[in-house]
Amino acid sequence: MITEDAKKVVLDALKKASEEWKAAFNSGDAAGCASQYESDAVMAAKPFGTFKGTEEIKAFWQKLIDDGFTDVEYINPQIEVIDETSAVLSSGWKMNKAEGIITKELWVLQSDGSAKLRIDEFEAQG
Repeated sequence: MITEDAKKVVLDALKKASEEWKAAFNSGDAAGCASQYESDAVMAAKPFGTFKGTEEIKAFWQKLIDDGFTDVEYINPQIEVIDETSAVLSSGWKMNKAEGIITKELWVLQSDGSAKLRIDEFEAQG
C-alpha cells in the first residue's frame, strides 16, 4: 500500500513535469518537449505512428510546431498513482488546429526526483 506522502511526491513531480512539457510545446521548443521523456521512451501517436527515443520524439514535436500547432490544453485530466515511483495520466486535449485523447502517459520518477514520460499514447481526432 502506497503512503499518502509517497503518493504526493509522485503527483507533484508528474504535475510539474507535465506543466513544463506543455509550456515547452506552447513556446515552440521541441527539444524542451523531448527532454520530458526518458531516453528510451515510446510514444504511440495515432494516426501518425510510433516514435522511440528522444530524437524521434523531438522530430515529431518539431514537425507539429513547424506546421503551426500550438496552444495545447488538457481537458479533465485524470491521474492514477500506480506505486511509489509512477503514475498514469489520461485526458482529453485540444490545440489550435486539433483535438483528441491521451489514453496513457506513464510518468516515472527519476533519481533526481523529477518525473519523465516512459510511455505516451494519444490520438488526434480532428
